[in-house]
Amino acid sequence: MFAVVLAAALAAFPQDLVLTNAMVHTGASTPFEGRIVVRDGRIASPDAEPPPGATTIDLHGAFVLPGLQDAHGHLLGLGTSLVEVNLVGTKSYDEVIERVAAAAANTKPGDWVFGRGWDQNDWPDTAMPHHAELTAAVPEHPVWLVRIDGHAGLLNQRGLFLSGIRAGSEAPAGGEILLDEHGEPTGVLVDAAMAAVPKHDPTFAEIQERLLRAQGECLRHGLTCVHDAGVTQGELEQLRLLHFEGKWRLRVYAMVAESERELIRKGPWESRDGLLTVRAVKGYADGALGSRGAELLEPYADRPTSRGLQGMPRAKLQELAQRCADAGMQLCVHAIGDRANRNVLDAYAAVQVEGGLASRRFRIEHAQVVAAADVVRFRDLGVIPSMQPTHLTSDMPWAPDRLGPERVRLAYAWRSFLAIGVPVPFGSDFPVESVDPRKGLFAAVTTRAEQGGPAQGFRPDQKLTREEAIAGFTKHAAFAMFAEERLGTIEPGKIADLTVFDRDLRTCPENELLEAKVVLTVVGGQVVHDARGR
Repeated sequence: MFAVVLAAALAAFPQDLVLTNAMVHTGASTPFEGRIVVRDGRIASPDAEPPPGATTIDLHGAFVLPGLQDAHGHLLGLGTSLVEVNLVGTKSYDEVIERVAAAAANTKPGDWVFGRGWDQNDWPDTAMPHHAELTAAVPEHPVWLVRIDGHAGLLNQRGLFLSGIRAGSEAPAGGEILLDEHGEPTGVLVDAAMAAVPKHDPTFAEIQERLLRAQGECLRHGLTCVHDAGVTQGELEQLRLLHFEGKWRLRVYAMVAESERELIRKGPWESRDGLLTVRAVKGYADGALGSRGAELLEPYADRPTSRGLQGMPRAKLQELAQRCADAGMQLCVHAIGDRANRNVLDAYAAVQVEGGLASRRFRIEHAQVVAAADVVRFRDLGVIPSMQPTHLTSDMPWAPDRLGPERVRLAYAWRSFLAIGVPVPFGSDFPVESVDPRKGLFAAVTTRAEQGGPAQGFRPDQKLTREEAIAGFTKHAAFAMFAEERLGTIEPGKIADLTVFDRDLRTCPENELLEAKVVLTVVGGQVVHDARGR
């Protein structure tokens, strides 16, 4: 039974709306010809009369689809990325240093400088960086720069000192401290080793500011719901406060961090208006492929001495899975490598729960490299692979080097899952990737880079139709949050979460998928982003 939080400030939430002259993609069998009527925040029947006083919007032929969801993102991480040094898209280590030095010039000496988004795979020299050049350019500030995937980071010399990292320092289990040829730390810490960096927790006011910034970015890009992966008690409290104050408009399905034992024990919770839901738990089975932290069954093709890093051991995974099942919570475990995916499936298979494991809809987040023998286990166990199409387009320049020509053909296999009847919710993993769902749609239907790359695509056998890709961001995402009866399609009685584009995403040329403009974002019948006339 869901507990209820009273959100008094939302009692007057505008909920009656009429959209006319629209092209409608319902994702379901009920047709809506040119008009959608919203009554009390829900979609009325196609022939319903508009409610008295309803707001009417003429869309002039714009394209309406069920509200787009991002099934795996990080709201606080997105907001934080907007206030730290942005290193996304840097084309060299020199460019990284330039941006950090510019930020340091406006920072009090001795204060930390934080940044995120570098990816050595995009540089002329694709080796992991050494702190020496960064230290020379920024000697008076400790610097901590998190890699694009969030599974590695770079410290300068002052940062290494304050983090207690020296020659001879031992990395914890599940982590790695990279060393140079002299046995000295390069400044790069991977996965569990990153915990050595002193915590710099934002204040409650900073958390709220960053959450609001993230909300604005999501709504601007047409997202109506985000599955927020790895929420702490403190973040959840600030989110609930923003909601109570009437400042929160984005639907959130929260996966609480696996360390939040009390939140897990309490079980599912939902706000009265359904904007905030806590029903899932986030865990980690390994690291990321780009930093060679993903756990593989066989060694990395470009580092034969390594098979990656293990996150939670199998016994801990199994204990967490059973605890979540007993509490009525859905477990969502990050697993990228094929060994990590197998370990999670094994742990899930051992769970004992009334109604069977499928009733809990346990998920594997990313499911990026899955052994052929394990694909069918997702269906047989009722496990949901939650995937991010833009990981393919980001990884395609170097993934074959990491995995080798044979194993790479088992990666990013969303069509393989769909072919055996497994729903595949789509997301972006923002801020690891862009929050923009157009990029995910493009990646899913083309499997090629936005600029350059093979014309046939990186994984042409995994290409989806437009309708299938849209379903990943709508119908399948709703299923993955137990909301298929109220979200994910445009049908009478469902909540009016809608995304409106200026062109038909089903028929426009492929390159126009990236150019389509979000006209309106509607959550619960309320227009929360309006770009008409801009």
